[in-house]
Amino acid sequence: MKKQILFAGAFAGAALACALPASAQSIDYGSLTQLFGEPVTTSATGSPQRSTEAPVDMTIVSAEDIKRSGATDIPTILSRVAGVDVINWTAGASDVAVRGYDQAYSPRLLVLINGRQVYLDHYGYTAWSTLPVQLDEIRQIEVVRGPNSALFGFNAVGGVVNIITYNPKYDQVTTGTVRAGSQGYVSGDAVATFKLGERVHTRLSAGIERQDEWNNAVIPSNVISTHDPKRWSANLDSIVELAPKTELRLEGSYSDAQQSDVAPTYTVYALHYKLWSAKGTLTSDTKYGLLQGQAYINHAKTTFDYTGVHYDFDNPIVVASVQDLFKVGAAHTFRLGVEFRHNKMNTTPAPGGEVSYTVWAPSAMWNWNVSRRFALTAAARLDHLQLKRTGTFPDPNFPNADNANWDRQQNVPSYNAGAVFKLTDLDTFRAAYARGVQAPTLLEYGGVQSISDFGPPFGEFAITGTPFLRPAIVSNYELSYDRALPQLGAKFGIKGFYQRTKDVKTSNGFFVLNTPPALSELTYANVGVSEMKGFELSASGKVKGGFRWSADYTYTKVETQFPAELLAQTYTPESLSIAFDKTTPKWRGNASLGWSDEHWAVDGYLHYTGKFGMYGGFGLPLTPVDAYATLAARVGYTFDNGVELAVSGQNLGKSHQAQGNALYAPRRVLVSLSKSW
Repeated sequence: MKKQILFAGAFAGAALACALPASAQSIDYGSLTQLFGEPVTTSATGSPQRSTEAPVDMTIVSAEDIKRSGATDIPTILSRVAGVDVINWTAGASDVAVRGYDQAYSPRLLVLINGRQVYLDHYGYTAWSTLPVQLDEIRQIEVVRGPNSALFGFNAVGGVVNIITYNPKYDQVTTGTVRAGSQGYVSGDAVATFKLGERVHTRLSAGIERQDEWNNAVIPSNVISTHDPKRWSANLDSIVELAPKTELRLEGSYSDAQQSDVAPTYTVYALHYKLWSAKGTLTSDTKYGLLQGQAYINHAKTTFDYTGVHYDFDNPIVVASVQDLFKVGAAHTFRLGVEFRHNKMNTTPAPGGEVSYTVWAPSAMWNWNVSRRFALTAAARLDHLQLKRTGTFPDPNFPNADNANWDRQQNVPSYNAGAVFKLTDLDTFRAAYARGVQAPTLLEYGGVQSISDFGPPFGEFAITGTPFLRPAIVSNYELSYDRALPQLGAKFGIKGFYQRTKDVKTSNGFFVLNTPPALSELTYANVGVSEMKGFELSASGKVKGGFRWSADYTYTKVETQFPAELLAQTYTPESLSIAFDKTTPKWRGNASLGWSDEHWAVDGYLHYTGKFGMYGGFGLPLTPVDAYATLAARVGYTFDNGVELAVSGQNLGKSHQAQGNALYAPRRVLVSLSKSW
């Protein structure tokens, strides 16, 4: 590890000696979008690029798309993106995945807000209702398909959702919105942007929301407890210009959410989240390149009662990083960096212990513009993880009841490589390879510990994680072709992909029968290999007269190779919740049609998901979920004074619909009133 860091430092020093200054540190996305005539990203390489020319498979959802969607949450918006799977469990809980593998507490998606991760490390999933941003302050949502750990960071294994908010230095966004609708839905939010003196630019936002829980259960016996969803959040984003080429960006947020959710045992229960974060980013444009230092703290507290047992998760995480983005000549862009992470959680429901890990991760990226039409990008990252445990165990016969078992290290590399070739100004080919790493969660490493009596013939069992769990390795190969048709105001694309996951981790418990007096255990294990292949078709366009349209269709086929020795023990992929071949729909698709003029905006959305299976509960067989289609629409009118009145609806085709195996999603109609200044 030390040799690798020294090598990276030596390489950085040699490169910096001949580096040219990088571009300005604060990105004005609005001006760049107007310049390029399409959404722009800086996330993949650090330099502004058209999304169609980025070395990763990316779709950008713009602020205009969000406004016209009629959605009140981000999962609804993502469900209309090609290749994205969304399972709606309850009124406040959804899980999101890219190209299959969706499940309760979906662990394969990295979600960022302005570069800060917002998924919950203790269980490795995203509680979407806790995100502290209002839809009105989002500049764009970047959806990246495939593993991209080397480019985007820790645990970006199935995909990345990168949420970028308006920059208070360039975007004077001040709005207020209230909504009301069926199922007792009411919400309100406000966003204000202002200056403090000449060098401080600030945006404040806050929102509150409540609604009635859906009241029809797909499997009534799995509903343990419910809660009418309610939440509130606040967010601060401030940029301080310290010098002409140096700025400090300070961000802070708090969110409080109560809702019903679905556990990995596929039972419905009520829980309460309290999350706060603080982040600082110092950026300076120097003769050695664009230097950036960043640090943030996330602190999540989650409490709930499950089958009469109280769980209290306390999970703080500290992340700090430094990087340099610089150019060598006109064609070569480099990004060198190192990241530090410290992540810990208390043991629960049996207290007394603490599980943690520390990660040091050097990384490097090289983007080479070989010619005006051909570009190559390569990136690598090495995660050096040091696991640790302190404190007591609930019983002297508890499995691995020695903290020394957690004194373990892991060194796991990840890679990204992409080639973009513009055959003509209208034709673009892209080839990409990626290797991502899905690290075990703190809970899987032993954060949950308890003793339960299963009765004869098993008796007492320990429910716990294990320090011996290995990361899952995800490799992805992709080819794509995009064609623009300017005479029709349209474009279309086709892509094929293949993905392989090695050392798949069980989602439900794995029984280990230990020799007495040691307690037998219900824990986690690495089992099998999963392969996924498929293709995606997409098309979109704008027509004179204010019309716009889009359509996409995605096919995926998943095959899981399950070890024969586990089959001999009567284990099945279904019993361990890794039957991805049966729980991943083969087909999904979207279509939209919209029209707008100076005052009116009318949009309709159709989403289709093919049939799939879903786990019926712990130890129960799969429950079939029929193929379904959802219809949504929005009609809005904007007055000359900036006031907009809109009516929108979701799930308009049926009064209630099974979109998973928890609660039926009802038809919903909303009215919103907003004002922009």
